[in-house]
Amino acid sequence: MAELVEEDTALSFPPPRKCPYRLPEQYPDLRENAPVRRVLLPTGRHAWIVTRYEDVRKALIDPRLSSDRGDPDFPHMVELAKSDNDSTLSLAGMDPPVHTRARRAVVGEFTVRKTEALRPRIQQIVDEAVDAMLAGPKPADLVKALSFPVPSLVICELLGVSYDDHEFFEDRTSTMLNTTEPPLARQQAFFDLQSYLDELVTSKEKEPGDDLLSRQAAKSPEERSYDHAELVDLAFLLLTAGHDTTGNMISLGSLALMQNSQLRDRIVGDTSSTLDVVDELLRYFSITDLITVRIAKEDLEIGGQPIKAGEGVFALGGAANRDPAAFDNPEEIDVERGARQHVAFGYGPHQCLGQNLARMELEIVYETLFRKVPDLRPASSLDEIPLKNDAAIFGLHALPVTW
Repeated sequence: MAELVEEDTALSFPPPRKCPYRLPEQYPDLRENAPVRRVLLPTGRHAWIVTRYEDVRKALIDPRLSSDRGDPDFPHMVELAKSDNDSTLSLAGMDPPVHTRARRAVVGEFTVRKTEALRPRIQQIVDEAVDAMLAGPKPADLVKALSFPVPSLVICELLGVSYDDHEFFEDRTSTMLNTTEPPLARQQAFFDLQSYLDELVTSKEKEPGDDLLSRQAAKSPEERSYDHAELVDLAFLLLTAGHDTTGNMISLGSLALMQNSQLRDRIVGDTSSTLDVVDELLRYFSITDLITVRIAKEDLEIGGQPIKAGEGVFALGGAANRDPAAFDNPEEIDVERGARQHVAFGYGPHQCLGQNLARMELEIVYETLFRKVPDLRPASSLDEIPLKNDAAIFGLHALPVTW
C-alpha cells in the first residue's frame, strides 16, 4: 500500500526540470516509495500526484475521476482570473456522455487516412521553413525558424485560420500557458483569442469553406454536435494545443538528434524507422506531463491510496513513461524498445485527438531537417538553453543552432 501522507508534509509541486533530457529528479524516489503522493500546488491548494505507469493508466480510464475544469474544486496549477472558468466546455474539460458525442463528431478529421492526405502539403511547409532558415543568418533560433512556424501553419490550414494571424495566437497561447504570468494577463490573452475565434466561427457559419470548422458549421441542426459557443471552444482547443505541443517536441527532438549521431543517421538512412524514433522521443521527453489532471467525483483508491471526493489528481505521464516496471532502461533513448504503449498522448477517453497528425509532422520535420542539414548542431552549451519551466507544456524558449 502506498504511503499515507499527512497534509503538513505535502511536497511543493511541480518541481522544475533542470536539464532538457531529465524529468524532475524527485520522480524516481516517488515512484519507488510514495507512488501516490499528496502535494502542495502553487495556488496553496492540495492535490495528489500519481507516478507509476500502471496507476496512471488506471486513473486515466477511471470514470470516477472527472475532467470537468469548471468544477470549483478542480486542481488548477495557477490562480484563475475571475471569469476563466466561464468559457471552455472544450473536449479537454468534458466528461462522458457529452465528451463522447463531441469527440465522435470530429474524430474522423484525424484518422490516419485523413492525416496522410495532408502529407504533401506538410512536406512543402517543412521544406520551405528549412530552406528559409538556411538562407538566413547563422546562428538561427530553431524555435522561431522551424519548431513553431510548421505546426502553426498546419493547424491554421486545417481550421481555416489565416496564417497572417499566427503571431497573434502564438503570443496569446504562450501567455495563457505561462504559469508566471499574473491572472489578469492570462485572462486578457484568453479573451483576445476567444474573441478572435468567435468571429472566425461566425464567418464559417455564414460562408463555409473547406476546413474542419466549416464542415462542422455546415451540418444541419439535426446532425450538429456543436452549437456556436461549443464550436468556438473546439477551435480554441485545437488551435492552441495543435501548435504548442508539436512545436515543443520539434525543438526537443531536434536537440536530441543533433547530439546523437547514431539516431540521426538512422532517420536519414532508413526512413521506415522514423516513427519508432518519434514515439521513443515522445516517451522520453513527455512534455505534457502536467496536463493530465482530474478531480475525484467520489471516494476511491489509486494504488492503494484513498482519495476523497473533491480532491485533485495529477496522473504524471512523464513519471509513468520513465517507470522501469514498464520500460527497460527508461532513462535511455532506445528505439528498439517499441515504445508505442507510452502515455505521452494521454490514455483512455481523452487520449490526444490529433496524435496521428502530430506523429506525421514530427516524422516529416526530423527526416527533412537532418537530410537537408546533416551537420546541424547547437550553437550554445546545453546549460545555456532556456527551459520552459514556466509553462504547463515543457519545451525550450529558444534553441540556437548553426551548421
